[in-house]
Amino acid sequence: METKTPVVKNHWKIIAQIKQTNPEIKLALCGDHVTALPRESMENSKVDYVIEGGDYDFLLLNLVEYLNARVKTLEAGIWYKENGEIKSTGPFRLDHDLNALPFIDRDLTKWWLYSQKNGNYKKIPGTYTMVGRDCWWRKDGGCTFCAWPTLFPIFRVRKPESLVEEVGILIDRYGVREVFDDTGTFPVGNWLRKFCSLMIEKEYNNEVFFSCNMRFGALTREDYQLMKKAGFRMLLFGLESGSQRFLDEINKGVTVEEMIDSCKKAKEAGLEVHITIMFGYPNASRDEEFQTYRLARKLMEEGYADTLQSTLVMPYPGSRLYETALENGWLRFSPGEWEHWDMSEPVLKSADMSPEEVKRMCDETYKLFLSPRYVLRRLLSIRSFEDLKFGFRGVRKVIGHIRDFG
Repeated sequence: METKTPVVKNHWKIIAQIKQTNPEIKLALCGDHVTALPRESMENSKVDYVIEGGDYDFLLLNLVEYLNARVKTLEAGIWYKENGEIKSTGPFRLDHDLNALPFIDRDLTKWWLYSQKNGNYKKIPGTYTMVGRDCWWRKDGGCTFCAWPTLFPIFRVRKPESLVEEVGILIDRYGVREVFDDTGTFPVGNWLRKFCSLMIEKEYNNEVFFSCNMRFGALTREDYQLMKKAGFRMLLFGLESGSQRFLDEINKGVTVEEMIDSCKKAKEAGLEVHITIMFGYPNASRDEEFQTYRLARKLMEEGYADTLQSTLVMPYPGSRLYETALENGWLRFSPGEWEHWDMSEPVLKSADMSPEEVKRMCDETYKLFLSPRYVLRRLLSIRSFEDLKFGFRGVRKVIGHIRDFG
């Protein structure tokens, strides 16, 4: 089972129920939370194994082969119990060859259950790929709020030919019409240009939309134009904050001006732009939080961004922000009260705003979708019945988000 911070205690209960029903079954947990805190789940649940690191596909295969006596030893990165004692095979490996992985068995994972109701898909059915692990931005440890470097201390990526082959299978075998690659930041440079060239050569750019996560300041005007030609539809950028002080504090390595410039270049190339922002930074002033809101409003109303996602800053275990919050007493809840890490309320203390006011900032940001300037611009951009259906799906999601923070 993959577990996450806000549900890990629920998973401990589920494990206890499973063990009560069938004591012989073997259970393993993986994910970012147990990678950061492996001993916690070993001590607080009846789980048999905890798999550390992001390569839990390789480690899970090793564990299954070990349990079936096909290999004699467990790989590094696996926690287990022996005679009541908690043990570990040591730090997880970073040398697995991602190109050796088989493609995901989409039938086994019932991909169609997740192919329709997703805001990242304009065309349906859609599905996900993940060519890299995970984000190549690693200067000074990467963004402080991100726990991914704990799972993937080294960025690795499959060959562009491998992803193109997978896209071809998704088109031919499953009739997929849109793909979102959820690598933390999609590869750039020569890798990206090779991928785009192959998509054009195979003519997949005429059959499927492609979208991905991208980093501000990483691409040239020519890169954006090539991506559009290769079938890219939307780029998701982590804007996070409109305050330069906080961009520097969370180590984004980008300026507000560079973020605006990247949005403009992507839009000029014909790509759609989705931005993600966060509220509730520790010690943020009211004015700094409003800087973020004002920047989001500027980008949305002036047409430099098409959609946005507004969330609360969450200091997940494994991130440097979590460690800093512990050291400075910034947490509103004690470690272990993980149910509060579910995005329903701020976990970090604010210097200038109450938790209710921080939530209201998220709410007001989502209401930018309802501003007359934005609505008019979106109506004028409708070119097909598919655009109209996509717009209606988006409206439903926006109303849901507003209710979440209401």
